[in-house]
Amino acid sequence: MTALMRGFTELLALFVDDGWLALAIVGVVAVTALVAVLAPHVPVAAGIVLLVGCLGVLFGNVIRTRHRGSMHPTRSRIS
Repeated sequence: MTALMRGFTELLALFVDDGWLALAIVGVVAVTALVAVLAPHVPVAAGIVLLVGCLGVLFGNVIRTRHRGSMHPTRSRIS
């Protein structure tokens, strides 16, 4: 039971840690579902929307994280 709770807590932490990323992925999945319903005879369209959407969200998240990191530079270590 402890392992199950730890797994659930870690899963929840993924969504709490970066809420923007989680919401964006949910949005991409929703748009993909809409495309799949509207164009059932073209299943590749939903796949393309999902792929491009997830890659776009990932790229946006990397840029946001990089920008956030450049505002708070790390201290250089003195050897």
